[in-house]
Amino acid sequence: QVQLVESGGGLALPGGSLKLSCVASGFAFSDFGMSWFRQYPGHEREFVAVLTRDGESTYYEDFVRGRFTISRDDAKNTLYLQMDNLKPEDTALYYCAKRRDTSWHTGTGAPFEYDYWGQGTQVTVSS
Repeated sequence: QVQLVESGGGLALPGGSLKLSCVASGFAFSDFGMSWFRQYPGHEREFVAVLTRDGESTYYEDFVRGRFTISRDDAKNTLYLQMDNLKPEDTALYYCAKRRDTSWHTGTGAPFEYDYWGQGTQVTVSS
């Protein structure tokens, strides 16, 4: 049974940092690319960042590029999102997601490319 469990969210000041974690179980973590998405109330989930299965390639949406860093530790079956220079508009529920296939590529970031999602962790950026 595939499970993705996020943690690390919370309240941060503008300009501050948070590091999200996503612990995976129930599948061969190292065989799959993984991503982070976020969702605002009343809106669709939006893609944030992806990391390929080999950890060699990443892609970030423009609104986080240069501020967020996605990484993984296959020995711990864990995906991370280091979030620096946070802005109030980063306030959202953040989800990790598992790629549907074992592609070596980053994909397009479309939700249909993912088959399992965590329950989300809330990030609030406010002074």
